[in-house]
Amino acid sequence: MNQLPPRLATLTESLDSLNVDAFLVTDEINVRYLSGFTGDSSYLLVTPDSATVLSDGRYETQLASQCKELACIIRPPAQLLSDLTQSVLNDLGRKRIGIESDHFSLSSFRRLSKVCPELHFVETSGVVERQRMIKDDGEIATTRAAVRIAERAFQSVLPVLTSTWSEIEIAHELESKMRMLGAEGCSFPPIVGAGPAGALPHYHPGENKLGDATTLLIDWGANYQGYASDLTRTLHRENASDAFRRAYDAVLEAQLAAIDAIRPGAAACEVDAVARGVLDKAGLGEAFKHGLGHGTGLQIHESPRMSSISEEKLASGMIITVEPGVYFEGDFGIRIEDDVLVTETGHEVLSSLAKGLEESRFIL
Repeated sequence: MNQLPPRLATLTESLDSLNVDAFLVTDEINVRYLSGFTGDSSYLLVTPDSATVLSDGRYETQLASQCKELACIIRPPAQLLSDLTQSVLNDLGRKRIGIESDHFSLSSFRRLSKVCPELHFVETSGVVERQRMIKDDGEIATTRAAVRIAERAFQSVLPVLTSTWSEIEIAHELESKMRMLGAEGCSFPPIVGAGPAGALPHYHPGENKLGDATTLLIDWGANYQGYASDLTRTLHRENASDAFRRAYDAVLEAQLAAIDAIRPGAAACEVDAVARGVLDKAGLGEAFKHGLGHGTGLQIHESPRMSSISEEKLASGMIITVEPGVYFEGDFGIRIEDDVLVTETGHEVLSSLAKGLEESRFIL
């Protein structure tokens, strides 16, 4: 067996601390992260000195291309993946098998335990997810590209908006532009909220026309080669209210202060507290109804969680969002979001779109 790729080698180093002889990876995202395989319906079995993909004939050619350094076992059409797994595990010669309890159903666990009576299955949680928090150079470069695609799409859509555009048309146009720029699609369904709709943090864009709306919140991101970007800008027209302007300045101050606090070793909850403190001082604390942000990667929401109850500390290589927001039902919402890389000496903001109050105007 050739030397394992770095991500798999890192996982094997944790097997002793988990007190397992082998580790069965069943989550498709984690299989992709560790092996590079982008298909589905496949497992990855990892031992201290080997890694084997369990899959089916649909992916034989793809596996040969994407997983050259790994062994693969292809099940025949008449065999279920669960039956293949049972057979491989029983023949493995190892007794303690770690499983991803967050991604393995209770029924699957019970069945596997029944058909593999000589094995002991050890429940684990977040093993690969913790490894995924620290991005390598390739992941960082891919995320940078995802951010740039999202920014370019936004910059191309904004100048062509008119009062007749609907929220859903803006969302679709953003997706179209991102795909034309090389993205696989959106990293999540875009949130486009005009006027009072912006006060709903997870609003689904509808047929509302921009019309005479004085504010426009857009939360969007690109999925590029599997990696997500996540940005938000809140725009306003010249006749936006003084209340909006004051709140916008406070949200921007909170975001900048939180970004400034990002460094290796900083507690995620303390960075959240920095932003919350600025908004509290401005009298807007109760309008900040969610956590400060989250990690991104192969999924749009990954660890670490940036909130008041987070127990995680930041480390070099993490990519996190910083997105404070305030929401006033029936009036307007404001959120400003950027993607930030934690570096060895502090941080780097990966996104570069303007976000000052006067720079965030839209003209119809």
